[in-house]
Amino acid sequence: MTATEIARGVWRIADTCHVYLLVDPEAPDGERDAVAIDFGSGLALDELAGLGIRRVTDVLMTHHHRDQGQGLPRAVEHGARIHVPPVERELFDRVEEMWQGRPLDNDYNLRQDRFSLLASVPVHDVVPEYRDLAVAGVRMRVIPTPGHTIGSVTYLLERDGEVIAFSGDLVYAPGKVWSLASTQWSYTQNEGPAMTVLSARMLAREGVTRLAPSHGEVMEDAVTALELLAGTMQEYVDSRRSYPWDLLARLDDPFVALSEHLLLNRTSMSCSYVVLSESGEALIVDYGYDMTTGLVPSQERAARRPWLASLPALRRDHGVTRISVALPTHYHDDHIAGMPLLRDVEGTQLWIPENVAPTMADPWREDLPCQWYDPIVADRVLPLDEPFTWNEYTFTAHAQPGHTLYAVAYSLDIDGTTVVFTGDQQEGLGGRDGRRDIMNYQYRNLFRLGDYAQSAALYRRIAPGLMASGHWEPRRVDDEYLDHLTESARLVDELHERLLPLDEVAIGPDGHVARLLPYRHAAVVGRAVSYTVHVRNPHRESAHARVSPVLPVGWRSSPREIELELGPQEEASVQVSVTPTSAGRRQRIALDVSVGRLRLGQHVEALIDVTEPLDAAEQRP
Repeated sequence: MTATEIARGVWRIADTCHVYLLVDPEAPDGERDAVAIDFGSGLALDELAGLGIRRVTDVLMTHHHRDQGQGLPRAVEHGARIHVPPVERELFDRVEEMWQGRPLDNDYNLRQDRFSLLASVPVHDVVPEYRDLAVAGVRMRVIPTPGHTIGSVTYLLERDGEVIAFSGDLVYAPGKVWSLASTQWSYTQNEGPAMTVLSARMLAREGVTRLAPSHGEVMEDAVTALELLAGTMQEYVDSRRSYPWDLLARLDDPFVALSEHLLLNRTSMSCSYVVLSESGEALIVDYGYDMTTGLVPSQERAARRPWLASLPALRRDHGVTRISVALPTHYHDDHIAGMPLLRDVEGTQLWIPENVAPTMADPWREDLPCQWYDPIVADRVLPLDEPFTWNEYTFTAHAQPGHTLYAVAYSLDIDGTTVVFTGDQQEGLGGRDGRRDIMNYQYRNLFRLGDYAQSAALYRRIAPGLMASGHWEPRRVDDEYLDHLTESARLVDELHERLLPLDEVAIGPDGHVARLLPYRHAAVVGRAVSYTVHVRNPHRESAHARVSPVLPVGWRSSPREIELELGPQEEASVQVSVTPTSAGRRQRIALDVSVGRLRLGQHVEALIDVTEPLDAAEQRP
């Protein structure tokens, strides 16, 4: 037998990693079910009879590496349900996508995602971070502990006066890790080692008394082991930087007071602001990647980690009793990624402006950059230019196109100053070092001429004393700065007018005359799906438009061709249905577009995932 009892009702099985079997110690012999933490090659199943355990009902994974879970097919065959860290789910139940799409040539992504399972396994659910999980009569708390991998979690079990932390590969022994290579997530940066420092210190504050690692022996003095790791790893981080990085200060003091009731989170990827109410509640403007140590090159979910690391300091140092509302300035992931977790864990309501809410609720609708992976639906949709109240404050959300078409600026008075939150509209250092702020427009965000002139005029109407932006230091606003923004907006438009043939054909900066929505779709073979085709006449005179859907062989559309008469620079919308006749992931359809004398060819495309019917009785056409 390879099982060792490390606590009452807790056995460690030596395998490709340590596998822990936990049971309700009060359950009668012969009726005890177990939950496994990690699964190794599956040897734990061979030990059940000798331990008086009838079955493993659930497997809780600390992270996605193959030594932790190569035996998961045995667990599935056994009938166990698989629970995994939220950001790593796709590396369990859709791992083929990683293997098929992972760049191998000229590769600068050093994360060990290739140490994933060789084939997918069904996942029952993701584990609820910051909350309790009860399975097989055992209750545990789930704590995010990134470091060994971005998505790693630790499970805390209270038993017989102890708090045992099943910490995966965060720590191997006091002051040591099982692997340094796994902490190197990108080519030259220190995201993983720095996250290890933060995770070790945060876990030490959870009241843990013992550590049960995936590799290494059980550590009886958990806090000392974690503090030693944090200290040594801090030295490692500093040895690879040109100046020391005070990670403990980030953990203990993440907020900068801009005024008595306005805080800036200095540790988040994009600037996150906190408005404090006399009631003890807090409102957060933008909440993306909290307490980040950097973003790694990949864009898949397993490379993006929202968590709530700064919130303990918000409660401890600023008397916050509840985070009741979060507001996004726009839909980009670095401004909203943490909002679903805030809602799930804190009960925070998401109030989203009417021009941002549709994109957050349906990230597949348009081909836009920086969107979050899942729909985020508003708890309250805010009308533009209509004041709304939260406790003693009155806000207004103003349309602010430029950086992206779907963005707002929020204005309100805080501590006697008119503040405007502008998101990523401008970037700069506020005039420091002689550098001027620049206009932060991106064409795929649907930038249009006149957008920055509109926002410059908006700021003049608001007359803010403080401008709080998305990635740069807040700055005091005066007439000189407002003049700079007005002149910069004029220059943006002038340069585009000089560079683009707008007098001949007014296609516009984003380069599109037509759009096909939704950009991403899901369908079943033989069932029609609907699209909206938007077509704009870029000429200064009326023109005849012809739009033809371009489909995979055998697919059908209705209508087969669209013909429209459009006035000067007029836009029209038409519904089209498409019936797919073959299954496949990310199949392509397009629109062949001509408007007057302008032939654009297959001007825009859309992607569609098509599956076979689930019901065998449904016959393909």
